[in-house]
Amino acid sequence: MKLARPLKRLTESLERLPGIGPRTAKRLAFYLLHVPQSELTELAESIENLKKETVLCTICKNVSETDPCPICSDSTRDQSQIMVVETPLDVIVLDQTGKYKGAYHVLHGVISPLNNIGPDELYIKDLFDRALSSANPPTEIILATDPTMEGEATALYIEKEIRRRLNGTLKITRLGSGLPVGADLEYADEVTLSRAFEGRQEFS
Repeated sequence: MKLARPLKRLTESLERLPGIGPRTAKRLAFYLLHVPQSELTELAESIENLKKETVLCTICKNVSETDPCPICSDSTRDQSQIMVVETPLDVIVLDQTGKYKGAYHVLHGVISPLNNIGPDELYIKDLFDRALSSANPPTEIILATDPTMEGEATALYIEKEIRRRLNGTLKITRLGSGLPVGADLEYADEVTLSRAFEGRQEFS
């Protein structure tokens, strides 16, 4: 039996989302079919306005409603420390620990040659511009990419490029023990993240 065209279109759209397979997409489509129309309309409006009502902070590239974002415009935060993360979700989980009071820089991914993602596809150049800033130069860059192969390769690339450009005048550290190899920051608990931050080590 063929799916009705509206269900088929919705299923195909849901399948494009990360972690959603064909079966899950069908279940979600049929679930939404029985949701009251008012809730469907609210969901549709939320999706439609997602990009319209958010911006990327021109300083740190975090997703926000304002530019600069609340973190970059907060005068109480230590702007001389920049923690480099892969995604905006990482900013949320790290900031929830309450241990870090500095600034962030969001790469929006990692270097992954297999997926045709190089340094130019990420916000790495913007990080270098911040590191080289003469107006408000940072004193420490904390590399907090995930401890995966791609995350480690990205951290190593950034570390080498900053050292080459600045001749080793900037402190560069990596999150310490507490994060198992292959783990994502997004799924780590607050205690683990706090220990990783406190145990960060300087690149040798």
